[in-house]
Amino acid sequence: MRRPSQWGDAGQAFPIYITVVGGLLLLALAYFAVGQAGATRNDAQTAADAAALAAALQTRDQLADQWVANILEPGSWQAIFEGRAPVSSACWRAEQLAARNDASVTCHPDGLLGYTVVAETNHSVGDSIVPGTENQKATESATAVIEGRCSFEVSAENMDEAELPSLRCEGKQWDLTANDLTDLPQPEDLFDVHLADSPASDE
Repeated sequence: MRRPSQWGDAGQAFPIYITVVGGLLLLALAYFAVGQAGATRNDAQTAADAAALAAALQTRDQLADQWVANILEPGSWQAIFEGRAPVSSACWRAEQLAARNDASVTCHPDGLLGYTVVAETNHSVGDSIVPGTENQKATESATAVIEGRCSFEVSAENMDEAELPSLRCEGKQWDLTANDLTDLPQPEDLFDVHLADSPASDE
């Protein structure tokens, strides 16, 4: 007489089981959607960081070239280290790096020694249970700055081409003479490049 009751209990539990499984599945899909959105944002931030750094590094190299070209004119050094030298915009380099990261960017100089980049992913978050994500892209920004590493003293004596100022760059010193310019600091010795919200690096 009890067997029909057992079948009845099982029948009543089955809808509850389906509801629980459906809820868990919906929760898993929601977590997946959040993960998709997070990954897309990370892609945008990576593209923005790389693009801003690329532009700043390109400008750093131009400034270093300007210093080498004007090494016999110590009076022009300070302007070069402050970014007041005739260099061209390096936003093209930011666009190039963004394309490699499957993104597009808007870029503009940030003062004399920096670049701000806004990157948007070319791909969207993708289909998910959240409506509209199939067309939603991620946008992130980054700013990279250039900082001079070196100090020097220009005096009446070393304004003469034969007596160039000593260049001290974060613990390393170059005693320069016009007759021997074979051992010159590299761009990374002269300037540091880093993201604005990051500590100084050795890029």
